Formats: sequence, C-alpha cells, structure tokens
Amino acid sequence: MQCFWRQPKQSKSQDNFLQEQSNRVATQNGIRLGLQDDKDLMFLLKGSRLLKVKSGSWRKERFYKLQEDCKTIWQESKKMLRSPESQLFSIEDIRDVRLGHETEGMEKYAKDVPEHRCFSIVFKDQRKNLDLIASSEDDAKHWFEGLRKIIAKSNSMSQRQKLQHWIHACLRKADKNKDNKMSFKELKNFLKEVNIQMDDSYAKQIFQSWCRLRLEYAIRKEGFYSFSPLRLQQCDKSKTETLEDEEIETFYKMLTERAEIDEIFAKYSTAEGIMSRDNLLRFLREKQQEEDAVPESALSLIERYEPNETAKKQQIMTKDGFLMYLLSAEGNIFNSSHGKVYQDMTQPLSHYLVSSSHNTYLMEDQLRGPSSTEAYIRALTKGCRCVELDCWDGPNSEPVIYHGYTLTSKILFSDAIKAIKNYAFKTSPYPVIISLENHCSLEQQKMMAQHMKTILGDKLLVMPVDGNTSDFPSPEQLKGKILVKGKKLNSLKDTIGMNGNSSIEAEDVSDEDEAAEMEDESVKKEVEQKRTSVKLKLAKELSDIVIYCKSVHFQGFDSTTSPRAFYEMSSFTESKAQKLAQESGSSFIHHNIRHLSRVYPAGWRTDSSNYNPVDLWNVGCQIIALNFQTPGPEMDVYQGRFQDNGFSGYVLKPRFLRDKQSKFNPKSITEGAWWIRKKLQINIISGQQLPKVNKSKNSIVDPRVTVEIHGVQRDNGKKQTKVIENNGFNPKWDEEFGFDIDVPELALVRFVVEDFDVSTKNDFIGQYTIPFTCLKQGYRHIHLLTKNGDPYPSAMLFVHINILDNN
Repeated sequence: MQCFWRQPKQSKSQDNFLQEQSNRVATQNGIRLGLQDDKDLMFLLKGSRLLKVKSGSWRKERFYKLQEDCKTIWQESKKMLRSPESQLFSIEDIRDVRLGHETEGMEKYAKDVPEHRCFSIVFKDQRKNLDLIASSEDDAKHWFEGLRKIIAKSNSMSQRQKLQHWIHACLRKADKNKDNKMSFKELKNFLKEVNIQMDDSYAKQIFQSWCRLRLEYAIRKEGFYSFSPLRLQQCDKSKTETLEDEEIETFYKMLTERAEIDEIFAKYSTAEGIMSRDNLLRFLREKQQEEDAVPESALSLIERYEPNETAKKQQIMTKDGFLMYLLSAEGNIFNSSHGKVYQDMTQPLSHYLVSSSHNTYLMEDQLRGPSSTEAYIRALTKGCRCVELDCWDGPNSEPVIYHGYTLTSKILFSDAIKAIKNYAFKTSPYPVIISLENHCSLEQQKMMAQHMKTILGDKLLVMPVDGNTSDFPSPEQLKGKILVKGKKLNSLKDTIGMNGNSSIEAEDVSDEDEAAEMEDESVKKEVEQKRTSVKLKLAKELSDIVIYCKSVHFQGFDSTTSPRAFYEMSSFTESKAQKLAQESGSSFIHHNIRHLSRVYPAGWRTDSSNYNPVDLWNVGCQIIALNFQTPGPEMDVYQGRFQDNGFSGYVLKPRFLRDKQSKFNPKSITEGAWWIRKKLQINIISGQQLPKVNKSKNSIVDPRVTVEIHGVQRDNGKKQTKVIENNGFNPKWDEEFGFDIDVPELALVRFVVEDFDVSTKNDFIGQYTIPFTCLKQGYRHIHLLTKNGDPYPSAMLFVHINILDNN
C-alpha cells in the first residue's frame, strides 16, 4: 500500500524546519526497519545521480532518492506535465535488485560499463526493468545493498509493524504543511486515504474526542467499526483546533483496535485482560482445532508473540500478544507445515502435477508482444518447472526464440538457456523440463545441442538415472537436473547401447507446430506453406539429449498388447484434452499414471488468455501449461495449487490418481477411496486495509467477498457476502456459508474481494486460493494477493473455518 504526497512550496525558514522534520521522520522509520544509522540507508536518503539506460542510444542522468518513509523512491523526470505521483515507486513493488549486467537491457546496452557500477531494479508487475549506472563502484553498492536491506527488513516485519508503518506514512501524507499537527480537513483526507468514508458531523465527533478509558470500537449497523461516542470525550486536549503528538498516537490506536478479536480474547481471558497458558491451550484446542497442542505449544506462542516482557516471564498472553499470534504464520489460513516439502518425492515423475508455462518467452500477447529472457526468470521464480522454447533459425548460425509466423520479437536461444541455468533452482531444487518446439535447420539444431551442453554442463540430463530404462525416476533422484522434452530418433535403450556412436546423423520426424492451432488467418497460411514445402529433419545431437520426455503424436490410449514406452509423451490442445477428460476420464487417468501428458492453450487465445486447469488435473494430467504472463482466475487457481508442498513446483497426485486399479472418474463419482465427504463452514468476519482500486482522491471501495469451490463438478460452488458501502479499512460482514465437498483432495477454495459497482463491472481488489487439504481450522487471517499474485503488505480477511465429517 502506497502513500504519495505533493510537497507545497515553502519559504527558506519553513524549508529548514521541514528538513528537520523530514530527518526526524526518516530516523524513526529507519529504527522501525531496524536500520538505524545504517550507512547504506543514509546514502539512499541523501540520494544520488544515476545514469538511466533505456537503449543503446538513450542514457540520461537522473536524480534518485529514498523518501523519508523509507518505503518510496523519488526519481527525477524531464517529462512535461508529469504528475508527482508518477515520479515515485514503492519498495513494495520491487521483486529483485541485481548487480552487474544481469538483465536483458544491461546485457545489450551497457556492456561497455564495468559490471560493478551497474545495477537493475526488477518490478513485480509488468513494468519494465529500471537499469541504472552509478558513478562509482561504492555508489552502486550503496544502492544495491541499501535496497536489498530495506526489502528484507520490510518482508520480515510482522503484520502489526507493517500496518503501523503504513498508517504513519498516510498520517504524514495527510499532514499537508508538515507541521506534525492534524487539522480537521487533514483528518478527513487521511480517512479517505485509508479507505473510510464518513459524513462531516461524524468525522467532527471523532476529531473532538479523547478517550481516558480503554479505547473501544462499537459495531455500527452500516457494517464497519466506528468509535463509540459513549466512551469518547473531548479529544482536542491542547485546545488548538488540531491533533498533536500523543493525540495523533491515540488516534492511531483507535484506528487499529480490532473489536472482533477483543470479543474472542475476552472469552478466554481474565477480568484483568490476560490469558493464561492453560486458557491459551484451551483456545488452541477448542477453537483452532489444534488437536496435538500441548502446554509447550502455548508457551512457544507466548515466547514468540507476546511483546510485554513481564507477561512473557509470567507465561501469560496479553491482547496485543494474542493479536500478534493471529496475524502470524500460525494464525494463517494456510497450514504452515505445507509451506515446506512434506510429500513423498520418491514416486515416479508421472505421479506429480508439474507447474508449467506456455510460450514462456512471451511477456504479453501471442501475435505482437515482446519476447524476453526476463519472462523465463519470472516464471522460474514463481515455481514453474517446465518452460517452453520455440526455436527458429537465426542470423550468424545462432538459433532464436519467438512465436513463429508472428510479429513477436526475438531472443537468442543461448541467452534463454543462460537465464534458465541461472534461475532454474533458486526457488525449487526439483527438476526443470525444457520443452522444445523445434523448427531449426540441422546445423542450428546442432548449435542448440551444443549450447545446452556447454551452458548447462552437468545440470543437463544426458543419460538415464542409474541406467533405468523401465520407469521414470523420481523428482528426488532428479534434483538439480534439467531435462529436455522433444523429438527423438531412437529408443531410450538404443541411446544407452550406442553410447552416442550411432551412424544415423539425422532423420525425418513428424512436425509438432502449436502455431498450426492458431486461428489467425495469416499464421494459418504460413504454417500450411511450410508443411507442404519442408519436412523436419532431426539432428542426432539434439535427439541424444532427449531422455525421459520423447514427444510423440497421440494415437489413442495404450492397449494391453502393444503398450507405448513410458517415456513417450503427447501434447494436447485444451479442447482435445477436455474432450478426452469428458468422454474417457477413467482411461485418461490410467494413461497418466504411466505417461506424462502436456496440455496447452487453444489457438484462438492470441491474447494469451488462459483456460481452467482443474478438470485436467482431475484426470491426472501433469503438465498443464498456462500463460504465466496473464493474470486472472485461472492463474490464481494455478498458483494456489502449487503453493502446496513447499512451493516446489511438484505436487503429488492423490493415491486414486496413481493407483493402476483405480476406478475413479471425476464425471461420475461413486464411492471409493476418494469419497471423503466433508462439510466446509466458512464465516467471513471482517476485512482489514483493503487497497483503493480507483486512485481518485474521493473514491472509497464498497467491498464484497465471494467464496468459490473448484474441484470435481459436483463440488463446485460459489457464495457471496453482502456489500459494505464506503469502507475498505475495516469492513465487517460476519456471514457464514456452508459447502458440501465429496472429493476434498481435488478441491481448492478461492476467496475473492471486489469493489462492487451497481452500473459497471466490479473492480478486482484481491484474492487468495488454497487447496482444501491445506486449510487450517478456527479463527484465521487470509493475506490477500494482487492480481499478479504478489502479497499485499496489509490487506487481509479475518475468517472462521470449520470442517465437519458429512457422512
């Protein structure tokens, strides 16, 4: 969440005063980050001139400076009529900071500058990288180390600390003249900034109140928490018609009170407002359904989350500690034990769902969008384990990657392989599959093979693991390895027997051209011309490095008399795969126990839209390739599925999708091992700090929550809360929904928050998708994600989850 402000012109004395105030605020924020007196932070707050690099001919000097909030960077701009807000970007928007020539732009346009002076800022969304050159190695290091420290410290903040930092930044923004006082007008602007709308008379009542007793919220019939006039007395204690110092702090505390959590805490605490170890244990067992909780579990929570040292020594928990626990990983709806690899990783490769990307090189659409090595980096860092390379002849005997027959830009094959090598195992240690769509001449195919062997080295799998030619090795056995999927001239046994000494140099193979599925007329014409004029010859060098993923056309499911080799795999368009799932679900499941299946988007999806992967997972298809660059419900569900098992990119299929004797059919559910009927009860209690989706100053969100179930057809469902008008800061619903789920191992739950609009399409605010098997019961926070799948710093839902047997 960002807070930007326009700084008004001031006199010299005012400037000096404001500078002192700014330094004080920056010091306070440095302390909050745990970076007090840090040399790198001090350098960034001072700012420096840097060369901004856009192309070979565009390098211009600009001034960059960290703002006093220690969360926002200001960048100088020479553009006319540029708004002050457009000159700022938030630390929260940064995905990575790289030193040297580690982006495409730096590699192309700054090779003449020593690496130690270069660094790049990579953003989370589709924004272009910011490539910068410092005047010295020391300056570059200050920026690189300083930004990395701030990002790391920000990420390690508790939710309470993040909220405190954000509210103080917004208070600072509302203080237009920077006098550390808040007038009534500034208060109203602040309330709008944090997404609360209220009429003047009520806002005035807040402004003129001071709470001597414990500050409380009352629940108004409109649905948001408000400040109870019965417990509030005169606020403007200083009689200056402004709020100052402690008054602002008190106002901050009023905003951050959580009445719904107070109620829960009160049921398990004494009249003095403390929760004993035994009462905390009782809460964990009764409400949180932590059946294995023991006294040591309660003590551990007190030790980690209780901020009051005296209470900690007495082995008790205060309300602040209780809130800290509920905001922590232990209070999350996602089972933290599933945040690490916990599944059996020694099963054959075909027994896992594999996170996979389609046309990975594309940043945008399929016809005119840019290709980039950055797209491979982004996919791999999102846990993708199967990436696609469309390979064509390029100039100077160097193969290139682009979407053939279209106007998409081109990148060197060797550059893509370098990016894969560098980022393949940063997120997950488990194998990466390179899916080749090969359109190259023999000579350039040989160059492809040479590049992969030279660049990837011993990471490239060139022989079967332990000589195994009868079944897939496991992800555990393939850790740190890169596999190639493509056409192959001979069998796996022949590859071992010949030991690379075959007399066959090349041979005709059938072409697999996904572009043939596209519905663009010009593309169709070119594909047809190519098919009638050229047969694809496959070079032995490229064939030899295809081990466990030999591409073949699908000729039907295996017969008992002539089964296909296990390593032969087919690719299906989404429509072909969905037809097989609908008409031959059981056969498809049995096929996918022994073989890998890859599914890719229909040809008409030239806008890089996606299809629903759930029905294909339900029949055991492993490699469901989606366009990772396109956000939406399909990618939400996809990323939700793969956050399981430690975000490793591999999720073990349920036993009934791995058992050769299984009679499971998702289209016709009968009783069996999969039939574990559950009743899911969800109470949507409240929301916190929902972001403004319309940046208009006077726009306040009207949030509504939708809960969706994605699984087998009979389990699918959707239910919605009422709309809360004009409150995104702390809306309250307190609505309960129930869902009957028959096959929980295949189900996912998606929570979507939208800004309701009666006349136009609702605006997306945030979402979170979670496998049913990862749900934690009891009172839980849901940390919402942006449309690109990145976490918001403070936006949450507070819910209660209950799962009952439904037999």
